[in-house]
Amino acid sequence: MTKHTQITLDNQFCFSVYSTSLAIIQLYKPLLESIGLTYTQYLIMLIMWEQDGLSLKNVASRLGQQSGALTPVIKRLETDGLLKRIRDPLDERMLCMQLTDKGQQLQSQAQYVHDCIIDQCGIDLTEMTEIKDKLDQFRVKLPAHIDF
Repeated sequence: MTKHTQITLDNQFCFSVYSTSLAIIQLYKPLLESIGLTYTQYLIMLIMWEQDGLSLKNVASRLGQQSGALTPVIKRLETDGLLKRIRDPLDERMLCMQLTDKGQQLQSQAQYVHDCIIDQCGIDLTEMTEIKDKLDQFRVKLPAHIDF
């Protein structure tokens, strides 16, 4: 039988991941506010800067979210003039998003946010990349129904 550690909050791997995630998001918050984005909006914009014209379904899949959960965020990005939602002419059920000029121009400001976060984390880029890679490897090992 495998020996287990005592069940306390400080012994929970999930809490370490959760609390680190919250701390990182708080680090991003004032920087993102300065360019008019929330953290979730920032993640969506990162995806759109990588590949413009994606469907809502594809963006949701990349984030491990349901499309409906992102709809209010997407609508806000559209209201703010950063992207526009368009129906696929070949499949009216498919909602795609396209960056506006304003949305494309925001990428340079987002690069500044990214650079500031790296500077504030207190570890070098190599170590940060190693931690990220380990987390990615771990996520892949989780049960398939959690796949992103």
